[in-house]
Amino acid sequence: KSPRIRGSSESMGAQWKHSGRLQNSSKRSALIGKLVKEIIVAAKMGDPSPDNNARLRAGVEAAKKQSVPRDTIERAIKKASGADQENYEEARYEGMGPGNVSLIIEALTNNRNRTASELRIAFDKHGGNLGEEGAVSWMFKTKGIITLPKSAIGEDALFELVTENGADDFDASGDDYEIRVAPDHFHSLVDVLQKKGLQPASADLAKVADMPIKVTGENASKAIELLEMLDDHDDVQGVHTNAEFDQQELDAL
Repeated sequence: KSPRIRGSSESMGAQWKHSGRLQNSSKRSALIGKLVKEIIVAAKMGDPSPDNNARLRAGVEAAKKQSVPRDTIERAIKKASGADQENYEEARYEGMGPGNVSLIIEALTNNRNRTASELRIAFDKHGGNLGEEGAVSWMFKTKGIITLPKSAIGEDALFELVTENGADDFDASGDDYEIRVAPDHFHSLVDVLQKKGLQPASADLAKVADMPIKVTGENASKAIELLEMLDDHDDVQGVHTNAEFDQQELDAL
């Protein structure tokens, strides 16, 4: 299943995901490369067993959802212990885009300055401004966001299950159930669901904006173009924004 954009009323500053992004084979190849990089870093930073490493387990699950072959996943985990493995470090970049939208970019890079320079070019090209770390992050809170198909379980049963296991918010108004949880309960809640035979449709740690901003017209087009360019960058693992877009803006892409 292809990632989808979190736009319109469901944006709320969640991670940028565009619904048609995997139709192009080159984009799919790039996505697989990012998933593999995350697995390598997660395995290198912690236990090489997904059972004992929550971040690695999440990375492996994300790769499986995109049909990454098992041997590719296993090679990535083994690479993490190799002496010749390239060293990646986590980096966060922040800035303002068209329409005064706030952006947080999470990256895995082997050269912070190179990545910053390339991202700055993208911001400049679309009328934005790459700022210092901390420039906009105060506008966001980190939340675990889990969605589950309504066909999987009844509303009352799921509500009871998730609230007993750390969920902060439960929403059954959309096409899927949406559960929000604090970061320190995120992985354990996903584990609880999976042990009950409930496979989330999506499970992400996202930066949720305190004050979403509605963006329309030319600013919306420019902001979406910037988000797409940032998301296409090889080092970028996630892009978070407080922008909200009308569905017609997204349909026009």
